[in-house]
Amino acid sequence: MRGKLWTRLAPFISKRHASTSQTSLSSSSSSCSVINPWLFVGLGNPGEKYQCTRHNVGFDMIDMFAQSQGISLTRHPFKALFGEGMVEGVPVLLAKPQTYMNLSGESVGPLAAYYKLPLNRVLVAFDDMDLPCGVLRLQPKGGYGRHNGVKSLIYHFRKNREFGRLRIGIGRPPGQMDPKAFVLQKFNKTGRERIDSAIEEGVEILKLVVTKGLTEAARSSNVDQKYKHLTTHDMQL
Repeated sequence: MRGKLWTRLAPFISKRHASTSQTSLSSSSSSCSVINPWLFVGLGNPGEKYQCTRHNVGFDMIDMFAQSQGISLTRHPFKALFGEGMVEGVPVLLAKPQTYMNLSGESVGPLAAYYKLPLNRVLVAFDDMDLPCGVLRLQPKGGYGRHNGVKSLIYHFRKNREFGRLRIGIGRPPGQMDPKAFVLQKFNKTGRERIDSAIEEGVEILKLVVTKGLTEAARSSNVDQKYKHLTTHDMQL
């Protein structure tokens, strides 16, 4: 089933390169390493009905990143829109599960297993009500909070939570509004502007993950995001 896609990726996945930063005497095995691909996943719901809703900002992030890198997304056997390309010499896989949000793991779990990816090379972008609208947070691991899409991923990763997350703040629902209804609504003008700006910033963060690694990218990007929108949670965005 890997076919042409795997044939194109194989030279990059198996390529070895010498470490330029290590000058001390060491074994040859520690001075070179395999260039593993990154798998960037955006969570959302398929179909025109859900486009531009709060719950689909993960899809929006992957779409923008794919566009910025000239990567096309097409249907893949693992229930996803999928694309692959090279970013700064590193192979990157992009996926948008088409299973509907709460079953996202049915796509991403088998996809990561198929490419034999360690979970520390998987990063998932998704909406988060616990962050103000337009604020981003990059983390190397964590729980699922109230997010059923992330919960599904953890289940299909055999309860392993050691995968990266790019949380995209959408703010909290106003008053007593049902959170399930809130995430399926579209943003107002101000909220959309904040999200569009955040997605552009997110593209740069993902590129930083590829070039610098998740830990270093989180250290720098989270500081930049910390004081965005100090008005806390905008209830009506």
